[in-house]
Amino acid sequence: MSAERIVSVIVPCRNERDHIAAFFASVAQQTVPEGWRLQVIVADGLSDDGTRDWLQQWCTLDTRFVMIDNPGRIVSCGLNRCIERAEGEFIVRLDVHTVYAPDYIAQCLATWQATGADNVGGPWKAEGQAGPEGTVQRAIAAAFQSRLVAGGALSRDLAYEGEVDTVYLGAWPKATFARFGGFDEQLVRNQDDEHNLRIHKGGGRIWQSARIRSTYFPRASKMDVLRQYRQYGYWKPFVMKKHGQAAALRHLIPGLFVGVLGLTYLLGVLGAVALPWVTTGSTAHQVVVWGMLGSSLLFLLLLVAYVGAVTWLSGRIAREQGADLKPHLPWVIAAYHFGYGLGSLRGWWDVLTRGQPDPAFGRLTRGATTHR
Repeated sequence: MSAERIVSVIVPCRNERDHIAAFFASVAQQTVPEGWRLQVIVADGLSDDGTRDWLQQWCTLDTRFVMIDNPGRIVSCGLNRCIERAEGEFIVRLDVHTVYAPDYIAQCLATWQATGADNVGGPWKAEGQAGPEGTVQRAIAAAFQSRLVAGGALSRDLAYEGEVDTVYLGAWPKATFARFGGFDEQLVRNQDDEHNLRIHKGGGRIWQSARIRSTYFPRASKMDVLRQYRQYGYWKPFVMKKHGQAAALRHLIPGLFVGVLGLTYLLGVLGAVALPWVTTGSTAHQVVVWGMLGSSLLFLLLLVAYVGAVTWLSGRIAREQGADLKPHLPWVIAAYHFGYGLGSLRGWWDVLTRGQPDPAFGRLTRGATTHR
């Protein structure tokens, strides 16, 4: 009789006391094909909210689960520590704030075996809490799910089957890490996008399957989304600096839009301030006047076009997802776009002036989140 094959599940976590029990229970119920067994490695980022005690108790009761320390505390460090301990020939990453179909791991295995891809995963499906108290989170989830809000990202297409530039979470043959390396521990965010870009540049393949099903629970407030996406945007320039390219064009658009919008506004204000100080009728006066008018007009055109597009898109999403979401959707969409854009601009500033990240952007942004 042949020996059992191992699939290693890797889970970075820190201060997840309110969610870890439900997550572990769902992982314990995962089905795997005959001849395979689970190894679950949890890298705890030195939690101080009771998570560590709970993990130690669970690992004592179920020997498939192992807790290791992640002194680096961030996700990329935790993933690498897990990969170093993984015994399986196939590795599946899971996130505590996501609920998984019972056959999630089995479908990851099946997709890998069918495609031979270097990374496989499912679409990124978001969901909010039911009832009036969850209206804002449902609006955040609905906007998140829209490919138009996300710049056409295929990860939001729940029915798509095929090659992509990135997938949610990911599942890899262990050989992928031997070939392309582990996650970049300098990155607090975007470590998965950077790793997938490395796979693509190295000739690897990434595959998304609609049969790999999970549900993600996003932030529950607009300000939390703004902070989260500001951090996402901030780290993108560091990935681009490393590789000399963006993983996708959509990663550049929010920063360019916010930058042009801010520049035209600033030029209009500077023109208004300078106008009283230049001689009327002089060449300088004409330059200031036309510059002020041109930049102000462009600013208004961009702003009106954006507000119009967001209003139309909010109505479309509300018709599909519920009219109660409509008052929140414009602000949610703006939080996604302006958070990402402002973060990108700050990231480029630090890339060009400091050459290294600001430690203030090294802190993760998830706080208390509604989770089912």
